[in-house]
Amino acid sequence: MIHHWSIARRLFVAHLLFMLTLTAFVGTATFVDARDQAYDEAGRRMAAVATAVADNPLVLDAADAADPSALLQPYAMKVTEDADADFITIMAPDRTRWTHPRDEELGKPYIGSIDAALDGEVFTEITAGTLGPSVRTIAPVQDADGTVRALVAAGVTVRTVDIAVSGRLPALVAIGLALLAGGSLASWLLGRYLRQVTRGWGPEQLAQLFAYYESVLRSVREGVILIDPRGKVVMYNDQAAELLGLTPRSDDGGAPAPGKRAAADGRQQEAPSLEALPLAPSLRELFESGRTALDEIHLTGSRILVVNQGRAVGPGSAGGRSNPAVYGTVATIRDRTEIESLGSELKTMRTLSDALHAQTHEHANRLHTIVSLMELGRGAEALDFATQDLELSQRLTDDVVSSVDEPVLGALIMGKAAEAHERGVELSLNTAGTGSGPTAVSGLAVQDLVAILGNLLDNAIDAAAEAPAPKLVELTVEANGGALEITVEDSGPGIDPQAVEDIFRHGFSTKSPGPFGRGLGLALVRQAVHRLGGTMTITSPAGALFRVTLPTASPTIPPAPPPGSLTTKGQQ
Repeated sequence: MIHHWSIARRLFVAHLLFMLTLTAFVGTATFVDARDQAYDEAGRRMAAVATAVADNPLVLDAADAADPSALLQPYAMKVTEDADADFITIMAPDRTRWTHPRDEELGKPYIGSIDAALDGEVFTEITAGTLGPSVRTIAPVQDADGTVRALVAAGVTVRTVDIAVSGRLPALVAIGLALLAGGSLASWLLGRYLRQVTRGWGPEQLAQLFAYYESVLRSVREGVILIDPRGKVVMYNDQAAELLGLTPRSDDGGAPAPGKRAAADGRQQEAPSLEALPLAPSLRELFESGRTALDEIHLTGSRILVVNQGRAVGPGSAGGRSNPAVYGTVATIRDRTEIESLGSELKTMRTLSDALHAQTHEHANRLHTIVSLMELGRGAEALDFATQDLELSQRLTDDVVSSVDEPVLGALIMGKAAEAHERGVELSLNTAGTGSGPTAVSGLAVQDLVAILGNLLDNAIDAAAEAPAPKLVELTVEANGGALEITVEDSGPGIDPQAVEDIFRHGFSTKSPGPFGRGLGLALVRQAVHRLGGTMTITSPAGALFRVTLPTASPTIPPAPPPGSLTTKGQQ
């Protein structure tokens, strides 16, 4: 049953038992000390009484009388009453009692020690006599020569002392109950606080939860990072370290304490701040703000990350009288780089598919025209029409193949050309350089080149399509000095010089929002350019002009001497 108790209940019961034990111990010790002090006080008082009686000349004179009891018994009874003593016994050195509270005890021997008194000393003892156990003091009565002529014993019974001590018991009990009540109240308040903090869980449940927590951190495929309200990174798992470029945490499996992180040797080190970590500016701004984020896309040097962030909120107080404590934020991170790469490839294939669909539609119209001419008996005109159509298509293919030596890029350009034609935009391709042959792009990642060229052409075609005629897009590919330079210029409205830096930021776009959002294309372009070690500039001589320079890893093959030109005209 105890295993099902919460930490708060266990602490309360343990503290209550401790307080009970402490109260009993302290109460007993206090009672014993009070009793001992009462006995000492009674001994000192009886010593004063016995000494005073022994110093009275009446006692010395009565010792020489024929009947000492007749002279001393009234005196002893009077002093006993006045001194609040239980008995005063005056006796001869041979123990014969001259006085006693009970007349029948007169003349009988005194019960107790007198050896020290016969030697002239005053001493106190606790011993049993005719009246029961008592605290008594025996003092000698000496004459002028120092001879002990009589002895005086004054005392109070132990029962009398215990009754006096018992009078103090209510105060001792009140103090003990006050200590017990105060300790129980403090234990209850502490238990209530722990119950709120631990949510009523026991140590076994917390240990199990901790094991689950460690397993989740190690098995989850997403990155998890915990940040406290001071901007300190409390904890992150290995996936987060890989995605954010951080130092992996220790392999000991232990979770660091609050404000600490575990080092490789098991020691606790100060948790790093966000400012000390190599984070992208947008990620650092998100983590520092602590705001709630839902599927936000952030670009790092080589990755596209999807980030969700929420507050780490503790349990609220009973009755909702106060707001729950906020312990920081928890962010989860997913890598979307491969998905975006596949999306770019899919978009390229869709462009090619749309271009093939458009060309199929045009070829169908031309075939119908040829068939109609044949049915009308105009075979020569049909042959001439078919020859001209074949020459135009072949010239288009030859120009692209002769300009770019990468088939994927060539297919992309042909697809974009067909798309531009469908949207009434004229797309021209120019190559420039020294030597002969197509422009080589060997040594550069084709996927990155497709992302760069595809996004730049998409933006240019969109800008030109929304601008008044003439709607023009010019693509120039130039290879010089071990570098590949790609220039895309459109006849659109251009770009505000003050917004040049903003257009590279994810989420910024001059277009109307689409069904899946805007502002990712140019950010991906800059990421790909950075990944390839190139540079990118933007100007607006008329429309927008994007110039990308990429270093090639291997020598380039010089292009053909005269600049080639590929032009597709839309219907006006």
